[in-house]
Amino acid sequence: MSLENKTLFITGASRGIGLAIALRAARDGACIAIAAKTDTPHPKLEGTIHTAAAAVEAAGGRALPLLVDVRDEAAVEAAVAQTASHFGGIDILVNNASAISLTNTPATEMKRYDLMQAINARGTFLCSKAALPHLRRAGNPHILTLSPPLDMQAKWFAPHVAYTIAKFGMSLCTLGHAEEFRAYGIAVNSLWPLTTIDTAAVRNMLPAMADASRSPAIMADAAHAILTRPSREATGRFFIDEDVLRAQGQTDFSMYAPSSGAAPALDFFVPDDIAARYSR
Repeated sequence: MSLENKTLFITGASRGIGLAIALRAARDGACIAIAAKTDTPHPKLEGTIHTAAAAVEAAGGRALPLLVDVRDEAAVEAAVAQTASHFGGIDILVNNASAISLTNTPATEMKRYDLMQAINARGTFLCSKAALPHLRRAGNPHILTLSPPLDMQAKWFAPHVAYTIAKFGMSLCTLGHAEEFRAYGIAVNSLWPLTTIDTAAVRNMLPAMADASRSPAIMADAAHAILTRPSREATGRFFIDEDVLRAQGQTDFSMYAPSSGAAPALDFFVPDDIAARYSR
């Protein structure tokens, strides 16, 4: 149940959920490639690949900060190759990078539509493709994508169809790659939060929701539980963070509670049967 000496390539790891996953792995003594776009301080977003690397090393891991735009095929391939050379391989890919715009069709500019498709669905596919040769040589290889269950209800599409298509595209990669890579023993799964998570994206777009959002640490702990399993044990699954932790016997989630003291708000895309289970 440890990621010691494992190498993780994590996209969008300079802040938020990606950084939380990196720090949890670092506590085990893992090697982390921090693949993200923020190289210098941003006026509206905290953290850079360099501050994330410092935090990873302070937590007990080894870090490799890499300036990567997941839309750039050459940059992704170079970053993957550099990671494998620097750390001696790649054991785990975490597809965390994502773009969001909760706009309806008239309000969605096509450049925003293209951005979400390029980062979310295409970026996930590209990073998985680039990492595949290295994962095939790993002892317990995993791909974990931060994307929702494929719950095909119109209510998830109607308010922001462009974003939902892009986000579900990531999940379709999980569905297809799990079967395509099964023979290689590579676990390909998705992880999604039961509640909203307090990240920069939530605070910038929906500040009221941030006050009812859990800490990214719950996603990090759930990811750790998945990534330390034998890779042939489960693949093609769409995990919910709290379900993963409850399956391990955890019953107290107060350490992840919103700092405001508010009750956590249910996240988008949580299927009705799961939502009903937690509303009782």
